[in-house]
Amino acid sequence: MKPIKALAFAAGLLAFAGSAAAEDTFIIVQSTTSTQNSGLYDALLPGFTDKTGIEVRVVAVGTGQAIKNARNCDGDVLLVHAKPAEEKFVADGYGVSRADVMYNDFVIVGPADDPAGIAGASDVGAALGAIGEVQAPFASRGDDSGTHKKELSLWAAAAVDPASASGTWYRETGSGMGATLNTAVGMGAYTITDRATWIAFGNKGDFEIHVEGDAALFNQYGVIAVNPEKCPNVRAEKAQSFIDWLLSQEGQQEIADYTRDGQQLFFPNADPAKVN
Repeated sequence: MKPIKALAFAAGLLAFAGSAAAEDTFIIVQSTTSTQNSGLYDALLPGFTDKTGIEVRVVAVGTGQAIKNARNCDGDVLLVHAKPAEEKFVADGYGVSRADVMYNDFVIVGPADDPAGIAGASDVGAALGAIGEVQAPFASRGDDSGTHKKELSLWAAAAVDPASASGTWYRETGSGMGATLNTAVGMGAYTITDRATWIAFGNKGDFEIHVEGDAALFNQYGVIAVNPEKCPNVRAEKAQSFIDWLLSQEGQQEIADYTRDGQQLFFPNADPAKVN
């Protein structure tokens, strides 16, 4: 090889190596819209990046889509809120292991005139039954998200089949939580939302929380490293570093410290045995 060509070839290799190294300084987290819409990541991630040099790129979609993306090897970490689906993801070999990270709760919100008369109810099943009985407008995400999965389980427990009313009083938006809340406010419809998104939501109009406090409304978030045996492109070490930080005392405290309008949005609950 001629000297000039050899130098050019070596320079190309160095440029490629530098580019590869730069590309390897980030991880992709497949996550939910609720953690993104609430502003949690904007508050949480800069501290992790400053400490480790690892950039975290969040893909915020419904939990069902996030799991599909992770199964397609389009991510390094999965952080969602549908525990049975998360456990299946691990059981099918796509996740290394699952850990609790934090929780909050779901609430039913609706217009101040409250056509179903559910304000102040603490029994979510009775409240949904009343909505179905009077056929009050209800906006569902309808997107296989963690919130949608929870909503469907609550309707089933209340022995109400909203799918039979699809397109009438029951409307599926096929959208994220923020867009669904906007739809609900626009049409004067009830909806189920996680509390964090509701607190951060800026277009409440005359809407209020009508139903809260039922144990069935508990909302657990879990984190999973994507399995490199299924997805060889996974940045396994960096993914585990992020998970370890989330579960650490520092990460858990950062989650606890995040507030909007003076209200704590998420409550850390990692297993103490995994906290360092």
